[in-house]
Amino acid sequence: MARRNLGAVLRFEVVRTLSKRRFWLATLAVPVLLAIVFLLVFVSNSASDKTADAQKDAHFSFEYTDASGLVDPSIVDTLGGKKITDPAAGVVAVKDGTVDAFFNYPADPTKETITVYGADKGLFANGQYSSVAESILQQSAQAKVDAPQLATILQGNFTTETTTFKNGSTAGGIDSVIPGILFLVIFYVVILLLGNQMLNSTLEEKENRVTEMILTTLSPTSLILGKVISLFIIGIVQMLVFSLPIVVGYIFFRNQLNIPDLNLSILVFDPQTMIVGTLILIGGFALFTATLVALGAVMPTAKEAGPIFGAMMALIFIPFYVLPLTISDPNAIIVQVFSYFPYSAPITALLRNAFGTLPLEQAIVIILILFGLSAIVLRMAVKLFQYGSIEYTRKINVREVLMRQDAK
Repeated sequence: MARRNLGAVLRFEVVRTLSKRRFWLATLAVPVLLAIVFLLVFVSNSASDKTADAQKDAHFSFEYTDASGLVDPSIVDTLGGKKITDPAAGVVAVKDGTVDAFFNYPADPTKETITVYGADKGLFANGQYSSVAESILQQSAQAKVDAPQLATILQGNFTTETTTFKNGSTAGGIDSVIPGILFLVIFYVVILLLGNQMLNSTLEEKENRVTEMILTTLSPTSLILGKVISLFIIGIVQMLVFSLPIVVGYIFFRNQLNIPDLNLSILVFDPQTMIVGTLILIGGFALFTATLVALGAVMPTAKEAGPIFGAMMALIFIPFYVLPLTISDPNAIIVQVFSYFPYSAPITALLRNAFGTLPLEQAIVIILILFGLSAIVLRMAVKLFQYGSIEYTRKINVREVLMRQDAK
């Protein structure tokens, strides 16, 4: 009987939500906006390409003075520049429109500023003047270095490759961090998208004054459990809809949208990281869902529940204030507190798990805390809903309800 009631709740909640026009308006708004953004990016990239092609053939006249003696005249000649001796005359020539730009190289460019003057061609186009002035000096310095290899090194044109080892095997580096970070992204997406619906899942019946009638045919346990499971199903639907334009854009318009090619073969999927991440994700989702459902059972209206809901949502962002410390010093006291405090644990633990700083024994303790507290809060939510379902005008006394004998 209980199983049949649970199935009825699931069908009712999922079908009711998916059949609402406002659900699809809100859900489809994101992919529609993404599609518009992709279209604008495509159009902008096309215009930028045309502008870049036009700028390749663009030249401007310039004069320069060189108190340092470092500028190579042959390099300037290839660019159509002219050397003069009077800086004031160079500035006047730009003002009069005789030349487009004037560069004044000081005696020691490493300690003094190179002053550049040019005809205004717009905020972004004006950057070409300083770029050319710097390029001339760099090429001149490179020409004075006898060894080409030294010139290349001085310009920083070299690369390094680092290999690290963990437990005797090659560590994955950033390629092993990305899969773990995906759990954090999923957690944020699910909580931010479904948080308000979690809260309203019990408040809606109370505000519509229909909870007494519902509880005559369903047990509070079946009703609350059915709502929690239906929220998970609805979350999957939303994530699939949201990901659709991204998948379509990546497969068919990757080059036009300048989306980088994603090579999944280079990612490192460590079994322990993936298992721990999955369990923390599920435990964190269950805890926040049960807590918000319990909050909805306590409060008479969504308006009164708003401030507490806002505080709950703030909890998932607070750990980012200590993000550098979480990555660099996971044993710091504040990081440990955030790791074990249930409502900040999902974020902090998922971050540490992704970066490989969460020991297995700590992960096990955190997972047990999340699942254990989720079960306790879910049980509290059932009891609070049973006794608070008929309180339409005031917040119920949680302590008074919990001290009563457990519902049969």
